[in-house]
Amino acid sequence: MQKATVTELKQELIATGNLKDYGTDTVTLVLSISDHRHRAKVRFYRYPSFKTAWAAVARQLAETPQKSWVRLEAVQSTQELPRETFEKRLAATFRMNYWRYGVSFDKDFKTALLEMESNGQAFFRPSKEHRIGKNRSGSWVDYDRVEPYLKKREGQLPVDIRQTSSVWVFTTAGVFTDGEKIWRLSEREDCGKGIRVVSDEQTELRDAIFHGETFLVNQLKDNGKFVYGYFPARQKVLSNYNVVRHFSSLYALLEAIPFTNRTDDYKKVKAAIQWGLENATIEKEGAIFINDNGELKLGGQALLMLTLSKYQDVTKDDTFMPVLMKAFKGVPFFRQSSGKLIHVLNPDLTVKAAYRIIYYEGEVAFALSRLYELTHDQAVMDLVKQILDYMVANDYGKYHDHWISYAINEALLVFPDNREYMKLGLKNVFIHLKFIEERDTTYPTLLELVDAAVKMTDMIKRSGNEDLMAPYDLVRLRQVLRYRALYEITTGSFLPEIAMYLYNPQKFIGGLYARHDSFRTRIDDCEHFLSGSINYYNYTYRQA
Repeated sequence: MQKATVTELKQELIATGNLKDYGTDTVTLVLSISDHRHRAKVRFYRYPSFKTAWAAVARQLAETPQKSWVRLEAVQSTQELPRETFEKRLAATFRMNYWRYGVSFDKDFKTALLEMESNGQAFFRPSKEHRIGKNRSGSWVDYDRVEPYLKKREGQLPVDIRQTSSVWVFTTAGVFTDGEKIWRLSEREDCGKGIRVVSDEQTELRDAIFHGETFLVNQLKDNGKFVYGYFPARQKVLSNYNVVRHFSSLYALLEAIPFTNRTDDYKKVKAAIQWGLENATIEKEGAIFINDNGELKLGGQALLMLTLSKYQDVTKDDTFMPVLMKAFKGVPFFRQSSGKLIHVLNPDLTVKAAYRIIYYEGEVAFALSRLYELTHDQAVMDLVKQILDYMVANDYGKYHDHWISYAINEALLVFPDNREYMKLGLKNVFIHLKFIEERDTTYPTLLELVDAAVKMTDMIKRSGNEDLMAPYDLVRLRQVLRYRALYEITTGSFLPEIAMYLYNPQKFIGGLYARHDSFRTRIDDCEHFLSGSINYYNYTYRQA
């Protein structure tokens, strides 16, 4: 690594402060290095002074290739806990992977683990009774995984890590570099802890979108089917498949490709559309439906129309127009005479489930609005209005669904003076604003919801109906939008400083993870992140 980079890393680390533990009169530095293809190699350097500790670190950095991912941290606070206390605290974490401290099983840090060493390899396992969001994690240390790892890293261990009477927990502060730029790592006590402090939001957001499109398109296999997802911490590939999410992920790619201008990727999307049509649709009574494991879902009908409409809009290729209109013909099969929408049909078009999930109505209204913009077909317009009027009459604004906001925005392009649609859209976001502000997990659909809501408030202003917004705090809405956009990047995107602790780190750059589910990443996690981030970026920066 270049001397200038090493010197700058030293200066940035010193700037974090609190380098010496005066209780033990030691300085402990931690160096993590990854070549992008393998998990980071981690080493602890513990000396009486920063000078001697840094000399050892600098020697290692001098031998490190410039383009390596390097994370350099200093242990800042340490506490010795009785083993029983440590185990109770670990079990009390509300969600798995929410233990955010380093752990050492000896006072000299010969058996120490950084937080991401533990979480990145699922060393702390939840109890079988744990239900995400319902109860405490009941987490426990899987010593059968920890012990071999530490022996490989350190050689002979000085203690039996299963039997020590005490466990030392610690926090760190530090920096990360990819060889070109250095970032300070956040010390705040939330999901962004240990992740870069963003100083150039526009650049970081643009880079996240580029990496996100690359990750998602790379999940497409040669036959047009996606790799559905992974549990990276467990080195496991998901085997199930959801064809509705197949099409919704293609829709997100069709939003992303015009942004990245990687137009060659349209060929991959087209092949994936064809795979979906050939392997996951059926035709009944002149209409085409997505058949998702024996279920015809209203949401599937919506995403099929939305994706095909978007494909034609951005590519000007009308190959799928006949299929698109046959998909439209399928929507009335989901409607009852009262206007209520059925959520799931059997392949013979009988009712399987009157209700499944609230997203479906908003999805189909959004898709139909997009189809109308493409075709200007009066029958499509009439059906959109019937569905939206039903949603107004039945107070769908109480459901705070991002698809409803999308649908209202599109509807206001067709019905620009409909105050009832405006009221529905405003309620849909503002009754949920406190939840959006306080939600600690990565939740990309919240960004989509606020994206759409901000656009909607501007449309309402332009229409001369600003009086409808008097009860609401529009300034707060804009503040929440910016907060969620940055939060998704720094708490859910596989940035190198997090990915480096996983197997084959470069594979996951650009993916979006759910920390509370073993850092799971699925194509639908990624598509929502892409759509939300692109819409935010375009509305915030593209006018410049």
